[in-house]
Formats: sequence, C-alpha cells, structure tokens
Amino acid sequence: MSLRFLRITLLSLLVFIVLFSYFLSFAQENLDEVCQWEKIEKKPGDFSDEEYGLLLKKCQKYYQQKSDSIEQDILKTEQEKNTLKNKITILANKIKSLDYQIYQGNIMVKDLTAQIEDTRVSIDKLNIDINGKKESLANLLQLRYEEDEKSTIEIFLAEDSLGDFFDNLMALESLNFKTQDLLKNIKSLKNNLEEQKSSMEKERGDLERLVIAQNLQKKGSTELKKNQEDFLRMTEAEYQRYLKEKEETEKRVAEIGAKILDLIGARESVSYKEALEVARYAALQAGIRPALLLGVLSQESAIGKNVGQCYLKNPKTGEGVVVYSGNKISRVMNPQRDVPHFLQIIKELNKNRGLNLDPFKELVSCPMSFGWGGAMGPAQFIPSTWVLYKSRVETIIKESADPWNIRDASLAASIYLKDGILKYGTEGKAVQSYFCGYPKNDYWCSWYERNVMYLTRCHQDFIDKGVMSQSCQEAVGLK
Repeated sequence: MSLRFLRITLLSLLVFIVLFSYFLSFAQENLDEVCQWEKIEKKPGDFSDEEYGLLLKKCQKYYQQKSDSIEQDILKTEQEKNTLKNKITILANKIKSLDYQIYQGNIMVKDLTAQIEDTRVSIDKLNIDINGKKESLANLLQLRYEEDEKSTIEIFLAEDSLGDFFDNLMALESLNFKTQDLLKNIKSLKNNLEEQKSSMEKERGDLERLVIAQNLQKKGSTELKKNQEDFLRMTEAEYQRYLKEKEETEKRVAEIGAKILDLIGARESVSYKEALEVARYAALQAGIRPALLLGVLSQESAIGKNVGQCYLKNPKTGEGVVVYSGNKISRVMNPQRDVPHFLQIIKELNKNRGLNLDPFKELVSCPMSFGWGGAMGPAQFIPSTWVLYKSRVETIIKESADPWNIRDASLAASIYLKDGILKYGTEGKAVQSYFCGYPKNDYWCSWYERNVMYLTRCHQDFIDKGVMSQSCQEAVGLK
C-alpha cells in the first residue's frame, strides 16, 4: 500500500467522521426544534391526521429518550450527593475530634504552666534558704578562724579551763559540717527542681506546638468542609433541576400520548399501554399516583371496557332498557338530579365537538340493587357530579369535556381523587368518597376501598417493575 493511498484513505475517513458527527448534531438540533410543545400541541394546518400521528409518535419517543437520559443524570447526581454528604460527615467528626484534642491540649498546657510556676516559686524559696545557709556558714567559718587565731594566753584568760576551749572548737567544727551538708542537700534539691522546670517547659512547648498544629488541621478541615458543603448545595441545585426537567419531559410524553389517543378516537376501548399513558398524563395534572387512578378505572369500568349496559329511554321517569336483552328497567337515571344535566352534556358535545350522539343510545350504568344508575364513561361519573368537574377538565384540554373520552374521564377522576386526598387525608378515604360521596367506612364503602387499593398495588407493580402477577392480570382484566 502506497503512502499516498494511505493518506487519501485517512483523509476520507476523517471527512466522513466530521460529516457524520455534524449530521447527528443537526438531526438532534432539528428534533429539538420540531418537537417544541408549542409546535405540536395542535395539528399543523398542512398535516394530515396520519402525518400528525407520525410526528407525535416521533416526538413522544424523543421526549421518552430525553427522560431516560435525565434519569441517568439524576442517579449520578444522587450518588454524588451521597458521597459529598459522607465526606461532610467525616470532616464534621474530624473537626469534633480536633476540638476535643485542642481542648485537652490547652488544659494540659495550663496545668504545666501552673506546675512550672509552683516549681519556680519553690526554687526562689530554696535560693533564699541557700543564701541564708551560706551566710550562717560564713559566720561559722569566721568564728572558727577567730578561734584558731587566739594565742595561748588569750585562751587561758578567756576560758575557765583548756577543756572548755576544745569543747567550743569541736562544737564549731560539728556545726560547720552540718551546715555544709545541709547546703549541699539544698543545692541538690534546687538542681532537681530546675531540671524538672526545664523538662516541664520543654513539654509545654511541645504541647503548644501540637495545639497550634491541631488548630491548623481544624482550620483546613473546616475550610474543606465548607467547600464540600458549597459543592453539595450546587449538586442539590443541579439535582432539583434534573428532577424538574424529568417532570417536564414526562409531562410531554404523557400529553403527546393523550394527543395520539385523541387522534385515533379515545371514545373507543384502549389498550393497557395506551391507558397507562393517559393515566400518567391525567394523574400528573392533578398530582396523584397513576396507579391509584388506574385502580379506580379498573374497578369502575375495566378501564373503559364496560362503561354501562343500559340506555335511558324515558327522561321524565328515568326508566330505560338493558342493552343485551332489551328488557325495561327502572331507575336507570334520576330524572330530577341527573337527566337534565345528561341531556345538556350530549347537546354540548354534539355542538362543540362535532359529534352526533343520541342521548337515548349512549351507554350508561344500570342501577344496582339500591339507588340509581346513569354513570357515564370509563370513570363512571353520574351527570350531576360530572358537571362539577367538567369546567376544571376543560381548563386543561381547552375544549368541551367528554365523559366517554378516556382522557377527559381520567382527568376528572384524578381531580376528584386529589380533592378527596386533600379533604380526607388518605388515598383510601379518597377512594371511599369516590364511591360513597364521603368516607362512611360501612360495608360497601370499605369493600370498594379494599378492591381499588388491591388493583392500585397491581398497577403500581407494573409501573415499578414492568411486570404484573397472574392474579393481578386477571383482576384488572388483562387475562
């Protein structure tokens, strides 16, 4: 292979890499631009439903990948947070230990200073004693010298006898020796005290240097701890930013999913995957768990598969028929409380959403052994309750709310459940209020709560682990 050919090959490869990187960068930037929510919230005027659906699916995948990437950043940042917290804890403990050591060292320095002062005072006293003994010794030596210088005549004249003279001389000699011994002992004691004082001063100096070193260590550890705390605050801010970004991207995924369902006709029965997307979207709007919403929808209508088996036929009496048999049945809908709202709901949907609904051929729930029927759609709202939540749903969707639409029904149910949690304090009590109006804790309310919370756990398992047990699949209607 020639050198020229090798150069051309390497140059071509380099150009390819640069162009490929640029293409990827451009594609990513283009997707960022194309998938801005303001641009896809409504179908572009020149797009067909099919083209709009493809765009929504592409952008949904983009936001999901973005959410997954942010999740990795969150995990990494959380690990960094925990590492910094551990380092800060270790430094805080080290500072506490140094505080104790410095405190202990200062006490020892003070104790040695006191001992050195006591030793100095003792040495001063010994110096006074030594000077006194030296003076006494000098006097004795003077006396002895004077005795030695006396002539024989002076001795005889001064003393009564020669024996008295020698007795005096021996007494002076003995006193002289004792004084010298005492002076020697005092000097020895003074030397020992001075050695002790010198040793204690050296020990105190070592301790003082140690305390200085410990203070420097404490200062360094304190500064490092402060730096780590600053990093932790920065990491926490970054962590919160990632959480917010993830929440926003998940919201986009759910909103796009709801748009896709709306495009294909959300009044029809939906798959579990589609229902899960709608639940995530609706629950996010209200601030509840998607699993709780799915638990209620599963209990009420098998997530839209059974929205009722009756038709209203007589608006004055509330009578109707059972669809599969054609048999007449009373108490299908309360004529005073619900029928007027029901007829108005149908009228508005036909007008505002271009539908052609027949109020006497829209499925509603048949009555139970007690009370009235007439509940509508996947969330099974009775008309008089639906109108209480209709405007709040319409604030979100910006069009007339449809109780038979899985998205609209899920939004209304989520808002209802959130109101119940805020009012009564727990998910269980909110679930009871959904069925009974308020938490009664009687047989039927408690039965309903147990069933819904069991179904909620099934859905939560799937959301967390991606799998659902056989018994849960049967309970939610997947088997």
